[in-house]
Amino acid sequence: MTMRATGVEGVRRANLGAVLRLVHHAGPRSRAVITAETGLNRSTVSDLVATLAGAGLVEEREPDPTRRVGRPSPIVAPSDDVVAIAVNPEVDALEVGAVTLGGRVRVRAREGVDRPVEVDDVAASVARIVADWSGGPLRGCRIVGGGAAVPGLVRARDGVVRLAPHLGWREQDVAGALAQATGVAFAVGNDASLGARAERLFGAARDHADVVYLNGGASGIGGGLILHGVAIGGADGYAGEWGQNRAGIVLESDRRTAEGMLEDEVNRSRLLAAAGVTAADDAALALALSESTDGAARAEMDRQRRILAATLANAVNVLNPSVIVLGGFLAILRDSDPDGLLAAVRAQALDAPGEGLDIRAAALGADRLLIGAAEAAFEQLLADPLG
Repeated sequence: MTMRATGVEGVRRANLGAVLRLVHHAGPRSRAVITAETGLNRSTVSDLVATLAGAGLVEEREPDPTRRVGRPSPIVAPSDDVVAIAVNPEVDALEVGAVTLGGRVRVRAREGVDRPVEVDDVAASVARIVADWSGGPLRGCRIVGGGAAVPGLVRARDGVVRLAPHLGWREQDVAGALAQATGVAFAVGNDASLGARAERLFGAARDHADVVYLNGGASGIGGGLILHGVAIGGADGYAGEWGQNRAGIVLESDRRTAEGMLEDEVNRSRLLAAAGVTAADDAALALALSESTDGAARAEMDRQRRILAATLANAVNVLNPSVIVLGGFLAILRDSDPDGLLAAVRAQALDAPGEGLDIRAAALGADRLLIGAAEAAFEQLLADPLG
């Protein structure tokens, strides 16, 4: 093959990726809109769409019948039959989902656990769940890969989990274990960083390029950072460990200063205890807190929200985000008094970076980490759809 032919093929593959990425991230759109948004000509777009449809990656639908002006253009949508397996191991449950191109959780499973599980146990459970789905809700689907959102430090270059303290994992090749058990290639990332990506692409931060995301889970508090539309992972991928913040925090109840970590004070277990429940997912916890008639539940939420506000104010001063997105139990703290949290953060931040700030709850809810994990799995497909 000549160098020119190789170059032409490379351009074509890049264009295929651009079209697939567009309909994956931005949703179904007409060929005419794709032409306008990519800057490619109509005949090129027509050829690219036909190629992607032939590969089973997109499907063309009838145009909107209400459109009366001009020749109607077919609607191009990502295929619901192309999925990635998403995994989120936590100390209280294992969540597994099949996420379609387009970011929809097609099917999910949540299995509670009463003790931290080993990596091989997680891999075996995922293999069992996927096998069951393959003969049922995923019959006829194409599984293009898998992604795991792990609450811990994940080395960017190879996906090795260096430390997931609450799971008891150290130096674990989670991707290798999952791949061996399922026969599916897996990408592994920090859960909060992947959640940030999901909210930026499909959720509460979709219209923002400068985003701070904090995720509150059973294992503590992690975070993700996006600046100018680019995910920031740090030198080795470990950035965003907000829960390990050791800055002194004044506890207004007794004017003492907490010198521990943020996640010791802003903590899901404390909320469970205040709500009078021993185990619950985020939706059940939010309901239990809202229905509690015990003033201790309200007081605990207020206390945690005050402490959280100090950390968020520091983030505003250092990073100047346009939006902060809170996921997991942190979203419960925000939703119980959104105006109060925003006011508390602005009161402790500099006026200039705080004046345009918005604080939002994660829009994807319980799906955020699964969608983020799937996004890591889709990367290779989106870069080279025919690879």
